[in-house]
Amino acid sequence: MAADAAGTMEIRGALARLRRTTGLPVAFGGLVEPGRQRMRISEFSGAAGLALRGLAVTSGNGLGGKAVALARPCAVTDYSLSRQISHEYDAAVAEEGLRSVLAIPVVVRRRVRGVLYGALRTAQPLGDRTLTAAVQAARDVEQALVVGDEARELLSAARPPDAGPGAGAGADRERVREAHTALRALAPRIADPVLRAELLAVCGVLTPRGSRERTERPAALAPRELDVLACVAAGATNAAAAERLGLRPETVKGYLRSAMRRLGATTRGEAVVAARRAGLLP
Repeated sequence: MAADAAGTMEIRGALARLRRTTGLPVAFGGLVEPGRQRMRISEFSGAAGLALRGLAVTSGNGLGGKAVALARPCAVTDYSLSRQISHEYDAAVAEEGLRSVLAIPVVVRRRVRGVLYGALRTAQPLGDRTLTAAVQAARDVEQALVVGDEARELLSAARPPDAGPGAGAGADRERVREAHTALRALAPRIADPVLRAELLAVCGVLTPRGSRERTERPAALAPRELDVLACVAAGATNAAAAERLGLRPETVKGYLRSAMRRLGATTRGEAVVAARRAGLLP
């Protein structure tokens, strides 16, 4: 599934960042399987063998399973001797030579979607700095998954199941415009290139040019100019557009001025009208 692939990519990146910021020799993790109370360890960063690869961790079992069940971070100083966890996975952990381990759940909308682990091969406390870095890495994954979920929801709302050229032309104009603005704002935040391309393709279908309606004249805007203009068309101020797009207000002003110049407009309203006439906005 595309969502699983995107989530796996986010976890992979988070593990690499976790090791860079903490110096941990190994970090690993994976996603909770949809509809099941278990997660599978699929991603690794650092020197690791084969013992943990593909291991299915059931909710409540071991350190990671405890993190899934409680939806909160868990850590042990010496995995094999800890009385705080069950020991179904001791053989795999021992084969990897891991002693001090932490497990941080990735929680989205009150549901655990994955787990990030960090580990040492010595029995010593991991410390607040390491725990804080691991929690931040998990929050990064959570944010990326939320954005991906929002994007897929918007795609579903903006495009009927049989969408193709011209799809959405008969839809309520305001709904189409709202969906177009939201999709344009989300697209730059999507790490998964396939999903990002799909969002931008649907944005194109939602515009008159994309749905093959007649346009008055050709025009071209840079992607960020169009993002800003889409927000302006939805009634956003420069400050609101900046917050939505993750830009500085001054940057938004610069993109807006550039878009107005390209469209031959002297006001924000004229720019929106010109962009719609050119088929760039719905």
